[in-house]
Amino acid sequence: MNARLCTRCVLPEVPPHITFDAEGVCNLCREHEAREREPMFLESDFVKIVDKVRGKHRYDCLVMCSGGKDSTAALYFMKERYKCNPLAFTFDHGFEQNDAIDNVRRAVAKLGVDFVFYKTNFMKDMFKRMIASRSKAVICHPCSIWYMDLAYKMAKRFDCPLIIAGWTKGQSRKQEVMTSCGCNIHQAEYRKMAEETQRFLDEELHDMPKYKDFPRTMDEMLKRAKKKHKAKVMSPHWFLPYTPDEYVDIIQREVDWKYSESSYPRKSTNCALNFVSVHNSMRDYGYTHYHVEMSKLVRQGVVSRDEALTNLKDEFDDTLLNDILGVLDLDVSAIR
Repeated sequence: MNARLCTRCVLPEVPPHITFDAEGVCNLCREHEAREREPMFLESDFVKIVDKVRGKHRYDCLVMCSGGKDSTAALYFMKERYKCNPLAFTFDHGFEQNDAIDNVRRAVAKLGVDFVFYKTNFMKDMFKRMIASRSKAVICHPCSIWYMDLAYKMAKRFDCPLIIAGWTKGQSRKQEVMTSCGCNIHQAEYRKMAEETQRFLDEELHDMPKYKDFPRTMDEMLKRAKKKHKAKVMSPHWFLPYTPDEYVDIIQREVDWKYSESSYPRKSTNCALNFVSVHNSMRDYGYTHYHVEMSKLVRQGVVSRDEALTNLKDEFDDTLLNDILGVLDLDVSAIR
């Protein structure tokens, strides 16, 4: 990426959605300045919602648990801090890493919570089409539509009134109760990515019957899901005062959580296909949704700009990419 970066956050200049002023500060940092005095929801607001449902269902909440630090901490807090009876839910679309799944298994064993593990190849054909067609759709976006739909279906099956995610303060515009995905695709940073993703879903799946009913947007998925099951989607991280380093210390001590040996960004635990998604986003846009998240965390003072830049270095090579793409019978020539 050769574009200059904002002097305050880590986003590049990508007109017309991300622009810099004379001081080299992006429009999104300036907008954040104007919102700094907006009221934020407090942990007490979160507790009020949890109190209304606790003990009234078989499970108080469904916790989407990938094995990363954020979702593992969310599971820990729902059980230990908020005294809920959570159901941990992990999906594997064929690219989850073993050390992430091991993190979940250790956590549910130590916390004594019930656990559902769902493994499927359903998304692989879509991933392959997206990559082979050289679409500018962001791989993670259709995946997020799919897994949120899956989470609603699982919450309905077990009558869970809350769906708990591990989304950070960097994945929402402000710390509020939300009923959509953590990344707001209507924001300027995501607009072009969202347009390309929707174009792919609208135009590239007609000859693939298995995806005939696949939602074209997150909004469409939510509209469908809410007709079948009413559930609030929230993350305790929007309300808690802990930094990532602080809650990592807690889960390392309490549930023997461990960092993945290989993941992007640094100090994360994401699926293997994420490396390809990151490569393609940098190729097509010059930044990724992780740059957006890190920039929000920088603006909020959760991480420093230098730390964010270090975490976002993409140092993976073709050998790793070939290994991942090989699962889809592709190689790096498909993404060059």
